Amino acid sequence: MPLRILFIVPYVPDLVRVRPFHFIRSLSQRGHHVTVLTVRTDQRDENLLADLKKICSEVHSVRLPRWRSLANALKALPTMAPLQSMYSWHPKLANQAADLVKKRNGTNGFDVVHVEHLRGLRYGTYVKSEMVRSELNVPVIFDSVDSISLLFRQAAGASSSVISRAVTKFELKRTERLEGQLAQLVDRVLVTSEKDKNFLSALSQGTSADAISVIRNGVDLNYFCPEKTVTREPGTIVVSGKMSYHANVTMVQTFIEKIMPYVWAVRDDVKVWIVGKDPSRSILALSKDPRVTVTGTVPDIRPYLNRVSMAAAPIAYGVGIQNKVLEAMACSTPVICTPQAASALKAVPGRDLVVADDFEDFAKKTLWMLADKQQQQYIGCNGRLYVENNHRWESVVSQLELVYEQAIDEINHRINL
Repeated sequence: MPLRILFIVPYVPDLVRVRPFHFIRSLSQRGHHVTVLTVRTDQRDENLLADLKKICSEVHSVRLPRWRSLANALKALPTMAPLQSMYSWHPKLANQAADLVKKRNGTNGFDVVHVEHLRGLRYGTYVKSEMVRSELNVPVIFDSVDSISLLFRQAAGASSSVISRAVTKFELKRTERLEGQLAQLVDRVLVTSEKDKNFLSALSQGTSADAISVIRNGVDLNYFCPEKTVTREPGTIVVSGKMSYHANVTMVQTFIEKIMPYVWAVRDDVKVWIVGKDPSRSILALSKDPRVTVTGTVPDIRPYLNRVSMAAAPIAYGVGIQNKVLEAMACSTPVICTPQAASALKAVPGRDLVVADDFEDFAKKTLWMLADKQQQQYIGCNGRLYVENNHRWESVVSQLELVYEQAIDEINHRINL
């Protein structure tokens, strides 16, 4: 039976913010009525909203300029709230969400309220409190995506940026406190990996394991696929991701400064393409080496994934599932990564991807892969098969539907007691 879903997301979903975008699109394609509430910041967001309106029932948005987000974060400083949890807050959007739920009750009411990311959590708790006041019973599903506390614990010690280390240390206790309360604030929590689930369960002692569900990330296999007409360039490596994000900055610097010197000592012709939006100054500086190309924002990452010999993800710290790894695998591009990047996957090392334990091991396996075209094809083809079997959005969203139905049944059961 089609569900009526109120989907609240603290940024405009697109093909970069893939998880909410594909949830919304796939749910709509499966016959559900999805109403999206979000905040917009600039003209790019306005353009994305036009695309979003094509794939769901309704879209409502409120303008949230960056200065207001920064003001929200400053207001949180003297409180116990994480700055992240206040960053995307706008009372107008919160009231709009509550009004939609209250006005559309009965047979035309929403069946589920889905809230995305820690930045959106306050909208979910606000709507839930308003529903309690109005004696409405609609489950609130919070997609944490990852455990931000787990990320901050790692970043506080491993980030290459002094500022990132300071901010994450400042936020850590606040975030742990809030994530420890999630099961009491909402009806169901979603994460992308067992590791994140176990960490959140430990933070919220006494919470039933059923309150937290693992819904993995998917890949659009029609969009990310091998391009048979393109010939891969020998001796080329791509490293991708949002290049202002502290974990990716650390990853790229580690790769160029700690791993590639081993590689270049044997093969000084190997080229590295660093592909992703908003590269930091430290990353831009790496392009002084003619063997390193920093592209900045690109309209489409697929040509890079399909041209290179291999993709590297030497992630020093991180949480959840790494989309950059799945997207490369979907293009049959062989991937070499750290155990941290592979830990949330069911992929078999040595068959579906290559896992390296330290800098020297990473360099040795990179050289081995670059020298063996047959091995590149073997790992690449198996990587594609892995994502086909484990990360189709259709199967991911069917699991999400099941969580929705379980939450609705639990609410109805409590009402009938």
